[in-house]
Amino acid sequence: MLYGATGFVGRQTVARFAAHAPRGLRWALAGRSAERLERVRAACGPGAARAGIVVADAGDTAALDALAADARVVLSTAGPFALHGDALVDACVARRTHYVDITGETPWVRRLIDRHHARAAAEGTRIVPCCGFDSVPSDLGAWLVASAIRARHDTPCVEVRAAFSLRGGLNGGTLASALNLMDAGEAGRLADVFLLNPPGTAPRGGAAHGDPALPVHDPDLDAWLAPFVMAPVNTRVVRRSAALLAAAGDPVYDRDFRYQEYLRVGRGRAGAIAAGGLALGVGAGRASMRLAAARALVRRMAPAPGEGPSEASMDGGAFRCELVGRSRDGHVLRGRIAGRGDPGNRATTVFVCEAALALAGPADALPRDAGAGGVLTPATALGDALARRLAAAGMTVEPMPA
Repeated sequence: MLYGATGFVGRQTVARFAAHAPRGLRWALAGRSAERLERVRAACGPGAARAGIVVADAGDTAALDALAADARVVLSTAGPFALHGDALVDACVARRTHYVDITGETPWVRRLIDRHHARAAAEGTRIVPCCGFDSVPSDLGAWLVASAIRARHDTPCVEVRAAFSLRGGLNGGTLASALNLMDAGEAGRLADVFLLNPPGTAPRGGAAHGDPALPVHDPDLDAWLAPFVMAPVNTRVVRRSAALLAAAGDPVYDRDFRYQEYLRVGRGRAGAIAAGGLALGVGAGRASMRLAAARALVRRMAPAPGEGPSEASMDGGAFRCELVGRSRDGHVLRGRIAGRGDPGNRATTVFVCEAALALAGPADALPRDAGAGGVLTPATALGDALARRLAAAGMTVEPMPA
């Protein structure tokens, strides 16, 4: 069930399913307007002709309950999720229906954990937020590197650093979600580096986990790195993965595991200057977003929800996430997740669609190291199954699982 199918990313999920859905898969478009859903289905050509239409407003609990009862997997792109997502997740948990979305709203994810993790874990329902560019490359990439270190050297991974390179645009829905977080006064929660961890699982040396504010030179990558605007989302997801696996007795991550990520800038003096400028820009941008007047200005100038980059712009985008993992005894291993297409739109569509298809596939292909259910992460819920699907979809995934 593709919920939010008439939104900007939602329309792309419909197009992808129309072109790539496996034969025999039953799928449907869901949202609040039958007329708009039918227009989207028609625009996606013959491949979408057999998709069903389900009308369900985000506030209509009866309709959402019926939607969840009729689905094995719900894929949602209907943000801001803190405004529109609660009743749908409630219905999925109640009906034991697996769920994936593209949120990066970590305070909302924290509330999902508090409300639903225990029941979903007990009943084997996988609730998997953050399955877009937030936060699949970070979470899956770190887990693949750590798993390879464990497999090759029989030792846990104590540190992973990630460096992103990207080219792409911003859609109005993503921006609306970010602005809603600030409007709701969630800035303080965003600063909690262990926001998504289970209680009592924060590792030692808390200062080492703080969000970077300054540029650094990475000798392993031979490049200058700047703070990455998405790191306060992605790092929390990776830390939840490490904590869930440790609690389940999986030794892939060291008890004092550290994860940080950056934006890769360049080399030499020019790279250092550019990284410094970007660090100042990221800091100033975060500070200004706390001001209501600045957020109002952004709303006037930026794309509205439902709008985004042109098709040509999205096709011309790309991303690369380079990862360096290290064990306590000095073993080093590198990884990479990369792909063509705008990361926040094209790549996000691939990530979330393949995540949903992994959930719709054989249950025995999914990992159980962190349990068969709960409010999970892309790595703990989907693991190898997602990695193999992304590689089959044309993305670079290194190291591949054994």
